Amino acid sequence: MTLTRTLRGVLPLRPAGLLTRPADTRRALALADSLGADGARAARRTFSDLLVFELDGDPPALVKHPRSARATDSLTDECATVRSLAADERLGDWRRLLPALRLCRLDGPRPSLVVESRLPGVPADTLLRRSPWLARPVALSALEEIRRLHRATGHAGQATDPFEDWVDRRVAVLADEIPWCGRGRGADALGAVRDRLAHDLAGRRLLVGWTHGDFHPGNVLTDRRGTVCGLIDWAGAVPDGPCVLDCHTFVLTLRHQRERRQFGHVVADVVRAGALPPGDRRLLAEAGALGPDPRGQVALTLLTWLWHVAGNARKSARYGRSRRWVADNVVPVLDEVAARGTP
Repeated sequence: MTLTRTLRGVLPLRPAGLLTRPADTRRALALADSLGADGARAARRTFSDLLVFELDGDPPALVKHPRSARATDSLTDECATVRSLAADERLGDWRRLLPALRLCRLDGPRPSLVVESRLPGVPADTLLRRSPWLARPVALSALEEIRRLHRATGHAGQATDPFEDWVDRRVAVLADEIPWCGRGRGADALGAVRDRLAHDLAGRRLLVGWTHGDFHPGNVLTDRRGTVCGLIDWAGAVPDGPCVLDCHTFVLTLRHQRERRQFGHVVADVVRAGALPPGDRRLLAEAGALGPDPRGQVALTLLTWLWHVAGNARKSARYGRSRRWVADNVVPVLDEVAARGTP
């Protein structure tokens, strides 16, 4: 019996954006009133324990209200990142893609919240559900914009130099936040992932610089033609990450959306095949983000997966407690790696 089959049978997490409740709407209206705004709309609660809503007015604004200590920490990180990027003269007009912070109130007696500009456009995942034929232009536009950030801030480095931060710290998050990963077969399989990354990343040189860390279509805003007009959700960004990770995240999550398959199964397919699918390779090659050998493609796919699932588990305890989320997004990858062992 595979590890996946042992974890089935529990209700899945519901998609973010569909959790609106009367209490959330009342809270949003009260927060809008405290800001002197006329009203609030489109209130929703996200998986990362945020209440997000739009303020009526001209220009429009977006309010994020943390509902947990983790969410407060996440918003604190996001504000620091956006401020740092907005002040970085190397980025020039690229900074138009960032939301403008209007208020960052995350301590003190008043309710914590962040107010930022409402960037134009719609999330790319929404656009692609309506117009799936735009997948290629959307991907190329998104990859080009994030590569501009990488080229402006990056430098060449050895992947093994920051291994403790890039890999070990995130392995520890999974072991701490997901009970199944902390003991027995789950812990053994997680250790196999760590060992494989240590082996396959040894001696590999990567561009190190500002990395978004969660660069999927839902965090890319586009116009109706698929041209990028905004990049959002910078809570997981780091100034010294593996830049290529953003490109792999976008391509893999794009496949996850187009095929309507869970992210873990998409990544497990890459591990099983020993290389990325041809279409993904073409997109990454055009973005200048494709490694020359299949082993490197699998290693970077595994690193992308590790950052993705550890980032979610760290943002909200609900991920690690959901057996269905673990079964669909964590276990398939660990199954494949454990079955093959370290090369």
